[in-house]
Amino acid sequence: MRRTKLGIGLVTTTAALAAGAFALAPAATAVEPTTATVSADCGIFGSGEATLEATQDGTSATITVSTSAVTAPISVDAGTVDSTLTLTNADGESVTFTGSDNPAMAAGDPVTTGPLTGTVAAGDVLEADTLEAQVMGLDISCTATSAQDPGPFEF
Repeated sequence: MRRTKLGIGLVTTTAALAAGAFALAPAATAVEPTTATVSADCGIFGSGEATLEATQDGTSATITVSTSAVTAPISVDAGTVDSTLTLTNADGESVTFTGSDNPAMAAGDPVTTGPLTGTVAAGDVLEADTLEAQVMGLDISCTATSAQDPGPFEF
């Protein structure tokens, strides 16, 4: 009988400690939506839809951009596309995301760049504005021509 009481007491104490630790854990931060699309005009390279996928960890955020507006002219090695994505808030203030990370792309594949990293503040509401990328020595400049769908990123 004593072992049963000891076992029940140990289980109860362990459960209480676990619940307390869970209650003290910092709240997870997340961006909403995690995926959005926007129409983009990339000048002589064309125009089309761009998909943006965002993640957030505290004040650090990443965005990966893939666009059918621009296709790889030839095979592109991984990690060779230098990019800067600029997002703006309702007041016109900008936040930039930068990076040189990309997957390998075959000739004719939609250009994908990222994850691009940036710093955000809690409550930031940001929408894609421009993407500057250098692919195989070509400077590509794309400008959003529509609002993000389903809406801006809320960090």
